[in-house]
Amino acid sequence: MSASIQKSVLITGCSDGGIGSALAETFLERGYHVFATLRNLSKVSSRLSAEAAKPKGNNNVTILQLDVLSPDSMAAAVASVKAATGDRGLDILVNNSGQAQILPALDTDIDEARKLFDLNFWAPLAMVQAFTPLLIEARGCLVNNASVSAYVPMPFSGTYGASKAALVLASNTWQRELAPLGIRTMTLITCGVKTKAFDSVEAPQLPTSSYYHAIRDYLAQLTDGRLQNDAMDAHRYARDVVRAVERGALGEVWVGQNAFASRMAWLLLPWSIIVSLS
Repeated sequence: MSASIQKSVLITGCSDGGIGSALAETFLERGYHVFATLRNLSKVSSRLSAEAAKPKGNNNVTILQLDVLSPDSMAAAVASVKAATGDRGLDILVNNSGQAQILPALDTDIDEARKLFDLNFWAPLAMVQAFTPLLIEARGCLVNNASVSAYVPMPFSGTYGASKAALVLASNTWQRELAPLGIRTMTLITCGVKTKAFDSVEAPQLPTSSYYHAIRDYLAQLTDGRLQNDAMDAHRYARDVVRAVERGALGEVWVGQNAFASRMAWLLLPWSIIVSLS
């Protein structure tokens, strides 16, 4: 990919060890200029940091501080990308930032649940609104990272699953709304991927009055990362996603560990069996 036609991609949530960082490194390998964004700049990977530190004109990574819950931070990121790309716009926007939560519905703090929706649902919508003009200029691609949890009713992750289900429905709707503007939309139905995501998931603190207090140790174990023991490597996942982007995939793309089997199960199995397996 020559410099004159170099494509650009902005990815949210690029902390080291996560999906965003793996995607950033994979797009870099494919010759894109990568705008790697994250809320805490100290968490950027050494590889992305080293590329960004190269002399201007020889580097293919721009690291941006971006808090997707802050309109001012988002506006600053838009201005930075616009200044860097000029009238070329932005070729790909990847809404990757998000957070999991494991907690019984009856013990969920409603204000905390709203914060989860702010990050997993409202922030992607705000990013779409902010960056659409740049995507229109490039006739670009919007990629929203959802989750198989949107389809599988996993006990004790209902709020997280609901936030991702909302994103899936909205993203599929945005696909139809943005197509006349020249923007292609992909919705990633992400299955198991091995990352550091659970490092930031707090073990549930259940009051003694909770109906689930007796299984508090089991719930705590669900946050220690063991759910990812057999998951796909993040860089392999990233390569699958980038291939889908480059081949022009549209709509829902199931990717990650056992993605094909999960998709077939959802399409073919009765709901009662899906529930029993979750």
